[in-house]
Amino acid sequence: MIDLDSEAMTAGGVQVVDRSSARLHSVEDAAGAALAALGIVVVLLLAVYAHATTSGVAQDVQGIDALLGRLLVVPVAVLAGVVAVAVPVTVLLDLAVRRSGRLVLEAVIGGLGGAVLAAATSALIGWVGTEALVRGLTLPGGTSVSIPLEWATIAGLLTVAGPRSVRRTVAWSQNVVGVTIGVELVAGRVSLPGVLVAVLLGRLAGCLVRLVAGVPTERAYGAALVEGLRRVGIVPRRLVRRPGEGARSYLVETADGALALRVLDGDRQVLGVATRLWRSLRLRGIEGRAWLSLRQAAERAAVVSHAARVAGVRTPLLLAVGQSRDSMLLVSEPAPDRCLAGSDGDDVLADAWRQLAAAHRAGLAHRAIDADTVRVDDEGHAWLLGWDDGDLAVPDLTRRIDEAQMLTVQALVVGVPRALAAARTVLPAQELSAVAPLLQPVVMPRATRAALREETELLGRLREALAEDLGEAEVEPVKLTRFSLGTLLTVVLPVVALVVILAKFNVDQVVAAVESSDWRWSLVSFGLGIATFVGAALTVQAFSPVKLPLWRVTLVQAGGAFLALAAPAHLGAGALNVRMMVRRGVTASLAVATVALVQISQFLVTLVLLIALSVASGSAAATALLPTGGTLELIAAAVLLVAVLGLIAPLRRWALSKIMPMLEQVWPRLIDVLGEPGRVVVALIGNAILTVGWVLAFDAALAAFGVHLSLIQVAVIYFAGNLAGSAVPTPGGLGGIELALIGLLSAAGVNAGVAASAVLLFRVATYWLQIPIGWVAMRLLRRSGEL
Repeated sequence: MIDLDSEAMTAGGVQVVDRSSARLHSVEDAAGAALAALGIVVVLLLAVYAHATTSGVAQDVQGIDALLGRLLVVPVAVLAGVVAVAVPVTVLLDLAVRRSGRLVLEAVIGGLGGAVLAAATSALIGWVGTEALVRGLTLPGGTSVSIPLEWATIAGLLTVAGPRSVRRTVAWSQNVVGVTIGVELVAGRVSLPGVLVAVLLGRLAGCLVRLVAGVPTERAYGAALVEGLRRVGIVPRRLVRRPGEGARSYLVETADGALALRVLDGDRQVLGVATRLWRSLRLRGIEGRAWLSLRQAAERAAVVSHAARVAGVRTPLLLAVGQSRDSMLLVSEPAPDRCLAGSDGDDVLADAWRQLAAAHRAGLAHRAIDADTVRVDDEGHAWLLGWDDGDLAVPDLTRRIDEAQMLTVQALVVGVPRALAAARTVLPAQELSAVAPLLQPVVMPRATRAALREETELLGRLREALAEDLGEAEVEPVKLTRFSLGTLLTVVLPVVALVVILAKFNVDQVVAAVESSDWRWSLVSFGLGIATFVGAALTVQAFSPVKLPLWRVTLVQAGGAFLALAAPAHLGAGALNVRMMVRRGVTASLAVATVALVQISQFLVTLVLLIALSVASGSAAATALLPTGGTLELIAAAVLLVAVLGLIAPLRRWALSKIMPMLEQVWPRLIDVLGEPGRVVVALIGNAILTVGWVLAFDAALAAFGVHLSLIQVAVIYFAGNLAGSAVPTPGGLGGIELALIGLLSAAGVNAGVAASAVLLFRVATYWLQIPIGWVAMRLLRRSGEL
């Protein structure tokens, strides 16, 4: 099969039908740009929060300035000027001599881009940067931000000119520039953060230029492929590119017959390493080596392919391995062109299973079985190709993943019944039952995952069929992921928030605030936080469709405080309330509707109490809550926009599909509750206790440090901070709530150190100290059978 997008050319007397690209948009450049941008952020943060450290390093190295003056023949300024001129000229002349005119132009653009970024960054920081940031990037005794344009220019130019491993002038230039920057640091002519930012800005500009313009490919095409084949003793007459993703594949026509050529490219190896590393970290059973050089990847593919052939697996015999430019060449016997088809008989399907079983008996794993790796020859024999990701001496879990991949591939092609029938002919019942929990998209190769997006129910049908067939088979998907994105956010975001909070601390202010604090208010804050359990319990009891003992409902609300260790804010108690009602005979839909009604009532009561507090606090406070003229215009515009969007039928149907199910659940329950005024009164009292309890607990924590704000200010700050912080998907809003409350208190004029101390006291009293109480409540509820 010939790639229809290929073009014919002649190289060394050999006809080559290929799709070659003179320039590539490399993944390495994208990664380099991202790392440079991340490095800039890190350096700027260090300039602000580690200013004393960076200044101390600069002062330490500047202590040898006198010695440096005796060693240098020329002044430092002259040396830096000579290097700043000589390096670009040398590199550009070298490129010009090599007749790389386009690269000369791109290098100049990269240098200019670095200079522009450095100048723009200096101006922006000087204009909107904080005092700490400006101070961190300013030379001692200076008055303005110091980001040297010359080093940003040279960094951009050298980045575009090419890697140091390819061009010696670039390597020597980078060494000279590094020494010169070190000399300038010792002499105190540049600041450490400033010069680092300059170099990283130049690197960022250079990588972006390379990414947009592309870089000359180091892959072997045309004459380079022909030369590489000849070096391993193969004289081709014609090379024809085959279609497909991943490694390049060719049909090689020689005087002795046809051969197959697979080409592994070095630039694709970077992306492959990142993908394998991520899968190895995230998934169990994918413990293969993540970091492999191009040569190591080719060697592994050769070894595993040869081992599979020796084990009796029907796979092409590897004949030679060679290298040309930045590509490894693997030459083998030709493989069948035809992939598995629905017209193939059951004996072909079973033969594919026998090939995989032979590999497993030899301790091998394929790791990437998809529709393209299972081939069928003219005699109806199954072949197993593509051992690039294979491995030796693998655990049982990895072999089970291979079997899950094979079963899924066959089910996609011939259907679930025939695929299972073929698997039963080779796999024992116990082994087949172990495959069922692994039937999930996360273990499948990319091509299979793409096919499963069109057959979303296939894996479920496979598991159901295995359950019927095996009876005792565990068909629930086993957890293969070590962590998910949500887990990362749960761990990373609190750490980041903690770092930011600690960075805001002024230790002297915090110590002074703690020394002058009144610890008795912390007991008040803790007690008011406990009282919110009773308020929430009264509301749930009032809205519940069945009779619930107040003591048990209060324990459930306390248990929600324990679940806040693992669930975002307010979700734990809601889930426990649903569970309690279901255990008492309430249907799941009615329990969910009741909890939704509880949460809606809490929001409405909080809003009403805020308005009442503002009115009671006086006209100024009331006016503060009212929208201004500009805000009213924005609200009117938003209402108009919603009305216009509502005229668009697809958007209207989508919005109704989200809103109507909730209304259909909540509305009947609301009608039932409104028919009993006593319940409504109890619910209002409970919500009032809940809302006022949180506000007063926060006010007590502030009072402990001598902060006295109006009650409406405390309420607005608490609810705004709680709302903003709870948007962060961390357990109990951890990190986000603290950061939001400290920021709002600081904006209200409270000293930052005092604000941080008060917020931490509030969170300790109403979050951390409630966790052991919640644990005790959970144990009591489990013992009594409520959960």
